[in-house]
Amino acid sequence: MKKTSTRLADGRELLYYDTADDRVRDAVDLRPLTPVATTSEVRYDPLLGDSVAIASHRQDRTHLPPADACPLCPTRPGHESEIPAADYEVAVFENRFPSLAGDSGRCEVVCFTSDHDASFADLTEEQAALVVEAWTDRTAEFAGFSSVEQVFCFENRGAEIGVTLGHPHGQIYGYPYVTPRTSLMLRSLQAHTGGNLFDEVVARERADGSRVVLEGEHWMAFVPYAAHWPYEVHLYPLRRVPDLRDLDDAARAELPCVYLELLRRFDRIFGPGQPPTPYIAAWHQAPFRHPLRSEFALHLELFTVRRTPGKLKALAGSESGMGAFINDVSPESAAQRIREVAGK
Repeated sequence: MKKTSTRLADGRELLYYDTADDRVRDAVDLRPLTPVATTSEVRYDPLLGDSVAIASHRQDRTHLPPADACPLCPTRPGHESEIPAADYEVAVFENRFPSLAGDSGRCEVVCFTSDHDASFADLTEEQAALVVEAWTDRTAEFAGFSSVEQVFCFENRGAEIGVTLGHPHGQIYGYPYVTPRTSLMLRSLQAHTGGNLFDEVVARERADGSRVVLEGEHWMAFVPYAAHWPYEVHLYPLRRVPDLRDLDDAARAELPCVYLELLRRFDRIFGPGQPPTPYIAAWHQAPFRHPLRSEFALHLELFTVRRTPGKLKALAGSESGMGAFINDVSPESAAQRIREVAGK
């Protein structure tokens, strides 16, 4: 992998990731951009014990532009974008409308491919491996930022999820605090007696087998026993590690194949003729400086808000008001469906 660092016209960092070591990236951003001005602020909620980012400047961010005006496509005559190059493999840049910035963290955009009409599931294993390398490299970079406690690599796919750009891309957030969901897992990990809680969850699912949807030599995917979402899959390396940097060569090599298979199955869940399945793909990594860091388990949570063709799982009163989820699909039947659509 070759990484090339450059700057956009307003000073934001842009990184190209290429499979070829001799690839030259010297295109210049010629747009007349003014420096980014943010109002990002993190406020603590004393009743809930969590934090909220206030980022009012994001009201003006780009929202579902037509394909010929996509800011994530390569630059071409008559269309200057966030990517000055005429093509690219993987590109990462600082978000112009960040939720977190400065002392309040950092936000980056990850463009998986220059092909506007593709999706992550359309990538080859080599292309997917390059994205994994970019995620890993950015995790290592964020670890050196004093303003970042935890890094989160994720993808929102589909208008139903709320994406504002249709081009295949994800984001990386560097939070200045440990997020609420991670804090809950760490609390459970600390309170657990016996062996490592993550290891026991994986071992229990593997032994039961009814919710396992895919197992490789180094990775296992299953629908969790208490799944929150209609179709939800968790993917774990069989050797526990705290974050992407700590994967061994064998697990890193197998990941693209396993991940692509999961994404392709998600697009088949609701049958032929249905639109692409909206999903969130969320990589959970250990906070950088937490005392239980070595006990945390890197894992992916992949889920969709679609519960059946044409119907979404709405976060209504119980979920939004009380944080108490009610799932309309049993985890066992969801797992069966995800197994049924393997390799079709």
